[in-house]
Amino acid sequence: MTTTAASASSASHSHHLSPAFPGRAPWGTAGKLRAWQQGAMEKYVQEQPRDFLAVATPGAGKTTFALTLASWLLHHHVVQQVTVVAPTEHLKKQWAEAAARIGIKLDPEYSAGPLGKEYDGVAVTYAGIGVRPMLHRNRVEQRKTLVILDEIHHAGDSKSWGEACLEAFEPATRRLALTGTPFRSDTNPIPFVTYEEGNDGIRRSAADYTYGYGNALADHVVRPVIFLSYSGNMRWRTKAGDEIAARLGEPMTKDAVSQAWRTALDPRGEWMPSVLRAADQRLTEVRKGIPDAGALVIATDQDSARAYAKLIREITGHSATLVLSDDAGASDRIDEFSHNTDRWMVAVRMVSEGVDVPRLAVGVYATTISTPLFFAQAVGRFVRSRRRGETASVFLPTVPDLLSFANEMEVERDHVLDKPKKGGEEDPYAEEAKLLQEAEKQQDEDTGEQDMLPFEALESDAVFDRVTYNGADFGMQAHPGSEEEQDYLGIPGLLEPDQVELLLQKRQARQIAHSRKKPDSEADLLEVPADRRPVVTHKELLELRKQLNSMVGAYSHQSGKPHGVIHTEVRRVCGGPPSAEATAGQLRQRIAKVQEWATRMR
Repeated sequence: MTTTAASASSASHSHHLSPAFPGRAPWGTAGKLRAWQQGAMEKYVQEQPRDFLAVATPGAGKTTFALTLASWLLHHHVVQQVTVVAPTEHLKKQWAEAAARIGIKLDPEYSAGPLGKEYDGVAVTYAGIGVRPMLHRNRVEQRKTLVILDEIHHAGDSKSWGEACLEAFEPATRRLALTGTPFRSDTNPIPFVTYEEGNDGIRRSAADYTYGYGNALADHVVRPVIFLSYSGNMRWRTKAGDEIAARLGEPMTKDAVSQAWRTALDPRGEWMPSVLRAADQRLTEVRKGIPDAGALVIATDQDSARAYAKLIREITGHSATLVLSDDAGASDRIDEFSHNTDRWMVAVRMVSEGVDVPRLAVGVYATTISTPLFFAQAVGRFVRSRRRGETASVFLPTVPDLLSFANEMEVERDHVLDKPKKGGEEDPYAEEAKLLQEAEKQQDEDTGEQDMLPFEALESDAVFDRVTYNGADFGMQAHPGSEEEQDYLGIPGLLEPDQVELLLQKRQARQIAHSRKKPDSEADLLEVPADRRPVVTHKELLELRKQLNSMVGAYSHQSGKPHGVIHTEVRRVCGGPPSAEATAGQLRQRIAKVQEWATRMR
């Protein structure tokens, strides 16, 4: 088949479709192919591969590409039927609806037996394939089939799902794998994905066509994202009965970050109400340019989601749409919200991926999930562009991992199948966690707290911390409700990407100039621009922990005192929490004190 024939054929089917601009077309039904979609089509038609992996950033239009290709393959009798595999029940139905709009009829309710003659195929979930792989294999063997594996990385979620997909679709005539995030946080292999070994001996996933966030942003296909992060003072009680106080964003160990983060998200504290109030103000500003703009809170669990919905009602005077994953009406509520003009939706996880609500423009990341995969998919809910100039705003707690992910929005990642042998850059967390665990177990004081994550959140407050945009940080810390915070919340919702950066630079310059006029007594917050306030990484903290443990080991050899006794003594002298909870400054202070003791003994 020639490229020209492909283009002509896809054009012949486009009369079924709605135009993409200036208004947003229904999900997966843009009439005129975007340049990347046309490029991927041409590559596919030219090469005619059995397996094809298309990686395109969330919001770029993977569904339109896949359905156009399916239409072409059906039209040219390369295949006789289509099977779409999606991560969720809601997405399965969305695929069937989108396919129907271009004349491909998929049965989203198929469970067993012969398929009705009116259908061109089925839409199923990965879980459904996991339950009955042989049923689908039989269907694939009977007729030439195109299998579309949506968000293919989910096939690695469990060994049984991956094996079921291999068993069911190994005989398929064609397989099209789609993903917005081709990486996983584990090393489970993804079925039908090619892995190529690099010079370092590590195998990484190889895509046949890639369209990243950076390219999509340049093409005005996705919105630029402004991340507004909030710090604040947290206080909680451990299971051992100790009270810990820390400032969110200060250098601390991974366990302490986790506990401070969970304290911030507790709906009974002041952090969440303050951030929701700020996010609602931002939404009001955005709606001046995007009248139907909506906001979404992504919650960790159902209890938190209900509590956040109650807070939103108290703050705004209006109810929020509440979406709980085990609720039979969840899909209907998402559909209803996507078509109305209500301000807020609160959901647990299920809205983090694939669910298309194009009017979402403001988000609150109120979950403790900290994998790059989940973060990318969550932010993907807000970047789908409907018209040029729209921006997205996502509110975050000041947590090192999240700020790193926000700074790396344009970084293209691949799935790494092999763990590096010596804990290199590919897997910075696993090696760190292992060393930290060993250091605590063998040398630190035996408090028993390290493994006791259950805690009681006592109190929290919020402080505007910084704005992260396009890999750069802007702003200085400010109280909620202050003129300085309002300056950033009031950024217009319709701006070109370069205008966003220019405006943030001006806001920061104005804030610094205003700050210099204040008397010292009023400078009660960190009067340093965000770009000069890097959050200390876990790796840097680990080095300080290791350095302290080395000093304690050397001093133990010199003095004859046990390690635990020295740790307890230096903590008593210097103050502060156990080493597992200590900040970088506290660890440096203890290192200096042990060095002082060792010098005296010489």
